[in-house]
Amino acid sequence: MLRAAAERLETQELIARLVALLLALLPIAAAAQAPGVTADPILLRRADALVGILATGGDYDRYFAESFRTKVPREQLATLAGQLRAALGAPQTVESLKATTAWSADLVIGYERGTAAVTLALDPAAPHLATGLLVTGTGMRDDTLDKVTAAFRALPGASGFGLYALGEAAPTPIAGYRADAAAPIGSAFKLWVLDETARQVAAGTRHWAEVVPLGTRSLPSGVLQGWPAGTPVTLQTLATMMVSISDNTATDTLMAVLGRAAIDARAVANGGSAPVLTTREAFAVKSDPALTTAWTAATPPARRALLESRKAEIAAAPLDASVFGGKPVAIDSVEWFASPLAMAGVLDRLRKADNPVRAILGVNAGVDSATAGRFRYIGYKGGSEPGVIALNFVVQARDGRWYAATGNWHRADDQVSELRFSGLMTRLLALVAAR
Repeated sequence: MLRAAAERLETQELIARLVALLLALLPIAAAAQAPGVTADPILLRRADALVGILATGGDYDRYFAESFRTKVPREQLATLAGQLRAALGAPQTVESLKATTAWSADLVIGYERGTAAVTLALDPAAPHLATGLLVTGTGMRDDTLDKVTAAFRALPGASGFGLYALGEAAPTPIAGYRADAAAPIGSAFKLWVLDETARQVAAGTRHWAEVVPLGTRSLPSGVLQGWPAGTPVTLQTLATMMVSISDNTATDTLMAVLGRAAIDARAVANGGSAPVLTTREAFAVKSDPALTTAWTAATPPARRALLESRKAEIAAAPLDASVFGGKPVAIDSVEWFASPLAMAGVLDRLRKADNPVRAILGVNAGVDSATAGRFRYIGYKGGSEPGVIALNFVVQARDGRWYAATGNWHRADDQVSELRFSGLMTRLLALVAAR
């Protein structure tokens, strides 16, 4: 996944996704809900006090630890809290709290018009100030598909979404907006790579346990760029890291093993664009104005020839994420493109694939635990870079029915709001869960 600067490249969409939205640029240790975990009474009081923090700013200096205040100035927190109030109204109460440790919990904060899912972490040492705050999703009260559609239409730039029922036949549309319009999807293209991996394994050409050497490093997101060159890894490890934490080096290694022609064919079969850039190629082309111009003007065959002729140069080029400077770069040309309908199709195919494909998709749910808990299964892959965001979910409802919810938003003139877009996709999932 492409990010605006190195510090953002190391963050979350990866460990989230996405798709969870970073409100505090401070890591919160991941912890599953453990049986018998009891919140310390101080955690309960801090949770109640958070309502005031989100409403008026509260006593910022006495609520947050110095480590938090250093990374998230009062003004930044006030801006983000204001965005929540603008969307949901005034915060009112803590509607639920699930302790993950004695000093951390997943909360649902009730607002006038909706809810916000939040993870709160305190310093275990006295005076137990807040060290981490993560908003992982939002929802609206009395929501409808028409309201969600109107919210998509109101996004600046271009956007689209599709909600589909999945069965034995092709995905059946339930709701959508520009669902058949191709758009940039960022790292969501990695679903094509997963699909081709599954195809080659099913054909007996490859095996999930096959060991290959780690390939050329790309920029983060991910962790494998920091591993020694040539480290032996299995295809299943590469695929899992590619999808769950959007590891770029894992992606490029897997693409090299599978072959460009095979990846391109799978992308086209899935309604996507080709040739399919590796993440390193995307960084390199975006970083070089001459390459960007040549790529933009070229036909697909000429683009393949361009990549082949510059192969050695691209492989050796030093990559610098600061070229983005927090602004969109060539998102209408140097990208990966597909429509919401096309992404629903690949998700439908992947949910039907042999193990461990569905398990790989389900490692990172991409939404808050409260939303994920409303489904039997949730699989996710998102993608983003400055000016682009795409989120794709395949879910099984409690009654056993399957759905795909896919969406994208891009604008060439400015950043897109991950918080705003993630909130829309979470609203879609909430409506699915309530069907």
